[in-house]
Amino acid sequence: MPKSKRNRAVTLSKTKKKGREHKENVVNAIRESVEKYGSVYVFTFENMRNLKFKEFRDQLKSSSRFFLGSNKVMQVALGRSAADEIRPGLHKISKLLRGDSGICFTSLPKQEVERFII
Repeated sequence: MPKSKRNRAVTLSKTKKKGREHKENVVNAIRESVEKYGSVYVFTFENMRNLKFKEFRDQLKSSSRFFLGSNKVMQVALGRSAADEIRPGLHKISKLLRGDSGICFTSLPKQEVERFII
């Protein structure tokens, strides 16, 4: 019998998957940021395209690095347990990555970062 053309899955998007190489690049970038910056903050957001969030990122662009995206990839980069973490205590940060969350690496003191947030 001829092959039916009705039950064929058709993709409607033109985008391609990022793949393993992209994930490895993100993991390496996070690990480099751990070495480069002194502090790390985990934050949650409702809308990353919010104007206030964009202003916050622009103000801290020179002294900070933001990572948004797949929580699992960020958890692997930081280490999920004490055995595979790259610095002591970083596996505790990976447990905080749930839902719409991101990581901010910065070299600014805590008071200055809090001033930007408020």
